[in-house]
Amino acid sequence: MVTPIYRIVLPFCLGYFLSYAVRNVNAIIAPDLAHELTLSPSGLGLLTSAYFLAFAAFQLPLGVLLDRYGSRRVEAVLFLFAGAGCAMFALGDSVGELVVARALIGIGVSGALMGAFRAYVQWFPAERLSLVNGLTMTVGGLGALAATAPVEALLQITDWRGVLLLMALIALLASAAVFFGVPRHPDDDKPATESLAQQCAGVVRVYRSPAFWRVAPLAVTSQAMFLAIQGLWAGPWFRDVAGFPRDAVATHLFYITVAMVAGFFSVGVVAERLRRHGVSNVTVATWCCVIALVALILIMFGVTQLVTFPWLIFGFFGGAGFLFYAVLTEAFPDALAGRVITCANVLTFAGAFTAQWGIGAVIDWWPVDGAGHYHPLGYQAGFGLFLGLTVLSVVWLLLAPTAKPTHSS
Repeated sequence: MVTPIYRIVLPFCLGYFLSYAVRNVNAIIAPDLAHELTLSPSGLGLLTSAYFLAFAAFQLPLGVLLDRYGSRRVEAVLFLFAGAGCAMFALGDSVGELVVARALIGIGVSGALMGAFRAYVQWFPAERLSLVNGLTMTVGGLGALAATAPVEALLQITDWRGVLLLMALIALLASAAVFFGVPRHPDDDKPATESLAQQCAGVVRVYRSPAFWRVAPLAVTSQAMFLAIQGLWAGPWFRDVAGFPRDAVATHLFYITVAMVAGFFSVGVVAERLRRHGVSNVTVATWCCVIALVALILIMFGVTQLVTFPWLIFGFFGGAGFLFYAVLTEAFPDALAGRVITCANVLTFAGAFTAQWGIGAVIDWWPVDGAGHYHPLGYQAGFGLFLGLTVLSVVWLLLAPTAKPTHSS
């Protein structure tokens, strides 16, 4: 009997919905956190980016766990950690408690996307991966969407602590959906054919591969820049540079996230169809990154007359780096798929931690005004630093020699 696709995809989509919602929620609740905890820009960046640091630190053991025990079992357990982290964040009273809670959330959702991608490699043929990956990214985008205007509306009923308690409940539902909803894959019940040492050696093999390092720099810098800006600093930018009140900030974050969701779905569909005509995922993803960079340049240099337009373009094309994951897994045997995507992800989220905290640190170089607003030049410098790194990665991808896939066992 053929397993219905929805039994495989939907539970993982719920988990990734949670991952994106809790990742981006601080963009809305940032004023409340900064006021209640007396946070500077760098302090706010550190608190929010603790998620990324823990997320990144867990990626390499996650890859080994996914390949050893399968996505279903690993993800069900991790979502319980995410629920505990959300509850701890909601009940925390100090910066230290909230940083620890945010890190625990990061560990708990660290496999939300990678676990899904690993499962899809098992269940779907290679030519379908860009489509199902794009669908999952789309639902994750809906989580980011929920973390904008809907969260602002919830804050009229409850406070930020109530929002985090709701997310704790969603984490418990995601854990149950994955464990009881996703069918067992036959490969997950087979005895491990590799020792732990051999599995760790697979990580070394990935990092030593020229095929990995040709693609990874752009995958990492483009996604890290996008995650840092879209997940936190876009909200304060609309307040401090565009001069919008709080409700307008939430509305514009909502618009950007709608564009991001549309981009995830559209890019996945278009990439699959272009592939049939010989256009690679690398080409599609690279062009999307270039367009996003142009939009960010317009944002940096104050195109405030049409402020929404460049942000919509940035939102639509900025997340297209997910296509690089399909490119990387195709260059290695399926048995290494979990380690390949987590090897890339550890770099991406370490980069996102650096970018999110680093932008705040750069903004700190300029004075804060009496109303608590950050200086526009700080945003320009902070965004420009990571834009420059992404441009260098594009150049590297274009100039680096094409490496042969390493499918041999």
